[in-house]
Amino acid sequence: MSGFNIAIDGPAGAGKSTAAREIASRLALKYIDTGAMYRALTWKGIIKGIDFHQPQEIESLTLDTKITIEKGPGGSNLLYLDNVDVTAEIRDPAVNRNVSLVAKNPKVRETMVSQQQVIASNGGVVMDGRDIGTNVLPGAEFKFFITASLEERARRRYLELKEHGHDTTLEEVKKDINIRDKIDSERELAPLVAAEDAVLVDTTNLSAEEVVGKMVKHIKEHIQAGSI
Repeated sequence: MSGFNIAIDGPAGAGKSTAAREIASRLALKYIDTGAMYRALTWKGIIKGIDFHQPQEIESLTLDTKITIEKGPGGSNLLYLDNVDVTAEIRDPAVNRNVSLVAKNPKVRETMVSQQQVIASNGGVVMDGRDIGTNVLPGAEFKFFITASLEERARRRYLELKEHGHDTTLEEVKKDINIRDKIDSERELAPLVAAEDAVLVDTTNLSAEEVVGKMVKHIKEHIQAGSI
């Protein structure tokens, strides 16, 4: 089953990463969280104290920067920025507030997309993000667009942040996600949008197990039918 790629797109908090990790585990594929790559650059910008509203300063983040992804426990990704493990740091609320400004920068996207395409060039990858099916891997054999209501996505992200010890409120998280949705969907380069041939999955009223089960069933049925 390792010769195909799976592209999973959707907005923040919809459950992309959870589904992608589990699907990769069940089908013995490699999971790549592309959002983590943009988060790592954002974290570097925070550490350097850049002005995220200045494109040139954002572009400077790609210079002399090394981002590597290794397999972590439970099929998760460990993210290394310049050989330092920043897996926990990239989930900081400050990263959430600025990552869309980094991700919409043309120079940054050019660099990141090129790296992501190399990773997936031999197949066997489950990749999630916001423009995987439309821009990074338009030829992926399977494409999904995962979504959920704003309220549910904010609730999930709030619980995730609290679990990791971040001090925030549900309203603050909802506001941040709403702003990020707007930036991601309205950016000129590779906006957040479902690919025409993507399978839509609304996770609002579904458990993580139900979401994964639905997606894996779709994949296996098409493989068995010989349609890929």
